[in-house]
Amino acid sequence: MMRLGLAIAAVIIVLDQISKWWMMDRVLASGRSITLTSFFDLVVVWNRGVSFGLFSRDWDGAPWALSAVAVAVVVLLTIWLTRQHSALAAGAIGAIIGGAIANVIDRARFGAVFDFIDIHVAGWHWPAFNLADSAITVGVVVLLVDSLLRGRQAKT
Repeated sequence: MMRLGLAIAAVIIVLDQISKWWMMDRVLASGRSITLTSFFDLVVVWNRGVSFGLFSRDWDGAPWALSAVAVAVVVLLTIWLTRQHSALAAGAIGAIIGGAIANVIDRARFGAVFDFIDIHVAGWHWPAFNLADSAITVGVVVLLVDSLLRGRQAKT
């Protein structure tokens, strides 16, 4: 399961970094947003905090502190991955690890995470996000569902 999880993490990292490069250097190089549909835009957002911009401060050490926390979480998740017997859980943990590392790469390179996907409905905007954020979110949801399903099986 370790190989599966780490392979998924590697794929997420590569796809995330390619998508960010493509968006920064090719699609959004002018810095302007692009409206694709009535509910979906491509934008340039530099997130200096964590999810949804939480803990974003104008402190020079913030990217390094947030990266240190992310690396510690990745270490703990990797330990958890070594104990997995479920391919579903291993894949989910790998997705979270890959997303976390991809965003740490942004913090190391730019001092912030590059977000470019903007979803909005009726004037309500979901905070801008990227492929790494999506991988983390999907990984967490899959882990929760897997845990609930395993809990139900154990009771029966």
